[in-house]
Amino acid sequence: MKKLNIKHILVLGGAAVLISGCAQVGPSTKKGALIGAGTGAVVSGVTGHNVLKGAAIGTAVGAGIGYLEDEKR
Repeated sequence: MKKLNIKHILVLGGAAVLISGCAQVGPSTKKGALIGAGTGAVVSGVTGHNVLKGAAIGTAVGAGIGYLEDEKR
């Protein structure tokens, strides 16, 4: 596997910042992401799995559901 050097990380980080600045997040997306992160972290902690992974997965799922709710409106 190829190692990433600092130049690649800076370029990818800069591109992510530029792309994310174009997006407008709705209220249900934010709320869903927060609820998902909390739920994912708690469920992962209770079941003995990695809390950070659970929070990340919960955030993605919650934000996705919130985005779909925002699109309905």
